[in-house]
Amino acid sequence: MKMFAVHYTYRADEAAARDEHRPAHRDWLRSLVEEDVVVSAGAFADGSGALILLNATAIPSVEAAHKVLADDPFAHAHLAHDVSVREWSPVMGELSS
Repeated sequence: MKMFAVHYTYRADEAAARDEHRPAHRDWLRSLVEEDVVVSAGAFADGSGALILLNATAIPSVEAAHKVLADDPFAHAHLAHDVSVREWSPVMGELSS
């Protein structure tokens, strides 16, 4: 399954703001999981950022991915920095089928 790997960078001094906006951010992610747009998502254990995997069947291009990401409450609050979107094609494991 072709996907888009989204990388967010977080700033340590914005942790309280992320905590404030996290419920809305997770509701947004949950709705995209239900629509089969998001395959998986989660923050890095060190708090430096997050990874979101988008289903490329539902999102046809990097540009379309950026449009979806613009609706993230973290984006509205300017809490997701250095956002990158890259096409990713896993060849082994559960996500490769």
